Amino acid sequence: MNQQIKLLVFTLLLLGTAGQLTAQEHTLSAVRMLDIQRVGSPVISPDGEMVAYTVTRMHIASNNSTTVVMIQPTDGRPAQELTTGSAPVWRPDGAWIGFMRGGQFWEIKPDGSDERQVTDVDGGIAFVQYAPNGTYLSFTRNIKLDQTAGDLYPSLPLANVRIIDDLMYRHWDTWHDGTYRHLHIAPYQDGQLTGDPVNIMEGQKFDTPLKPFGGASQITWQPDSKGIIYTSKKLSGAEAAYSTDSDLYLYKLDEGVTLNLTEGNTGYDYYPAFSPDGSQLAWLSMETPMYEADRYRLMLRDMSSGETRELSVDFDQNVNSHQWNAAGDKIYFLSGIEATVQLFSYDFSATPDQTPIRRITSGVHDYTGFAITGTGNSERLIASRMSMSAPVELYEVDPQTGQATNFSRVNEELLAQTKMGNVEKRWVPTTDGKQMLVWVIYPPDFDPEQSYPTLLYAQGGPQGTVSQFFSYRWNFQVMAAQGYIVVAPNRRGLPSFGQEWNLQISGDWGGQAMQDLLSAIDHVAEEPYVDNERLGMVGASFGGYSVFWMAGNHEKRFKTFIAHAGVFHLESMYGETEEMFFVHHDMDGAYWESPRPVSYDRHSPHSFVQNWDTPIMMIHGELDYRVPLGQSMQAFTAARRMGIPSKMVIFPEENHWILTPQNSLIWHNEFFSWLDYWLENYYSDYSNGDY
Repeated sequence: MNQQIKLLVFTLLLLGTAGQLTAQEHTLSAVRMLDIQRVGSPVISPDGEMVAYTVTRMHIASNNSTTVVMIQPTDGRPAQELTTGSAPVWRPDGAWIGFMRGGQFWEIKPDGSDERQVTDVDGGIAFVQYAPNGTYLSFTRNIKLDQTAGDLYPSLPLANVRIIDDLMYRHWDTWHDGTYRHLHIAPYQDGQLTGDPVNIMEGQKFDTPLKPFGGASQITWQPDSKGIIYTSKKLSGAEAAYSTDSDLYLYKLDEGVTLNLTEGNTGYDYYPAFSPDGSQLAWLSMETPMYEADRYRLMLRDMSSGETRELSVDFDQNVNSHQWNAAGDKIYFLSGIEATVQLFSYDFSATPDQTPIRRITSGVHDYTGFAITGTGNSERLIASRMSMSAPVELYEVDPQTGQATNFSRVNEELLAQTKMGNVEKRWVPTTDGKQMLVWVIYPPDFDPEQSYPTLLYAQGGPQGTVSQFFSYRWNFQVMAAQGYIVVAPNRRGLPSFGQEWNLQISGDWGGQAMQDLLSAIDHVAEEPYVDNERLGMVGASFGGYSVFWMAGNHEKRFKTFIAHAGVFHLESMYGETEEMFFVHHDMDGAYWESPRPVSYDRHSPHSFVQNWDTPIMMIHGELDYRVPLGQSMQAFTAARRMGIPSKMVIFPEENHWILTPQNSLIWHNEFFSWLDYWLENYYSDYSNGDY
């Protein structure tokens, strides 16, 4: 189609004036995906009668989103929208729901009345929690402790410069601005702070929760409200950049002292959770220094004796999102198993001949969060769940049988009108005699008598499971709706298949994992409905690395490639990224060490660029400091210098992901336009604005 017409239709779409969908009215497009409302995790009222959760709605025309707080009775009555805001939390007496809006803490009654602002703290706050006795609020606030260039040169206000003398000068998508995230405690009564907040990390150049993605679950109050535990990595500069050594710190309010509860473990310790009586503390711990994808171990500490033990010793899986039940005799948690995420429990009453860990749920889906209410036989779980064919909704789960029934129905009407492709689970033999789980996603109305272009999807991480996630960036159903078969393998190095499988990626990025990817596409390509002359490969982050590596080693299997935020040159990646512990561990050391780690010479994609002969597109966010933009720029330069058809799409205000609605639509348009051209796929009808 004429490019000017496509651009005109795209503009009309953004203005909200595009016509009704026709040919793809009942399939999932990038536009239709933005109509899906995004459901947050459940928060149950103290009496167990109400569930609060958030719903986020994307707005294409204004290029932003709105988040609202919903409330829904557990007796089956419909949900109601309370107010705009995020991060709902129940006051311990259940009379009010706290929430965040505009960087401040607000409250509203469960019936939607008497909305009031509680805090007015300069610079805003985050991660607010009520003390269990209701007399304090805890929250974090950014405190400036380091001087910036503006502080050093106040007489030069128009200068724009960063002066750097140590590592961790930027993180994820943000340059260090001289501030640190500190935990504060303030007296609270009846909707007001009744005294000045106390900074319990005064003068410390450390953060809680851990940046960039740590949340309120890394902070917890003691049930008697006499202490609060927070997670922090109390290291600075190069030491912090090369370490995963976070610890749990107990601050005692009466004494004003802080104790390190996990000193001695040099890996991650986080997500503290007290038993209801406060006698036991459970948390998650990683044992191996610098290894961010180590097994999450469920640990337990007796708060009186200090005795610590691991509860998950014989459990060859990760533990996530653990919570105590009201009786204190069980801990419920999530764990990945064979590329799904299920609910499990640890039973303290299990006899020596019984296995204390029990799997509760099964099925082709991922549970993403949950909350517990009730006791004994009346215990109930309200859980959030998704799959490749369905975004997150809430379900009520029977903790005994695992049976799940719909609780929320936020997207029910839209999904009822959307036709999804079939998702097939296959076990594929690998070159070293193992079995690998591969998801195959078929186009809606798939006809095995026809021939389809097929995409090999390479997952990132590198230790990120291809589970039953419903992605708003790499959505397999959107790809399938464009007429592609999608092959998504759980290659070597992905969790939920035991630690041995997971470990086999470190130090061997270009080894068995790449052979696994080839095994997956070669296996599916044997099917008569796969057009072997129209194979493409796509991936982001480590998936982008996989694309760059495969471009020099695919032996003409593929007709085109797309790499989003891919790693191209391992030596420059080591010097450009920010969390040095990741590359140092996964490369088996720095490139200047002697003996030199083999990764830099054996596994760096740039070493095979002389073999490139296939059209390739690079996509990158300019604010991506995890995999910096220079990686795609180097790859693009090489491709253009060699005369290979290539294209680079850069988003100046996006990071490792493309998050804003209009940028997302452009991303999808560029993505599918490139694939359609090089794979000669004419399924897309851009004239109706459906990408």
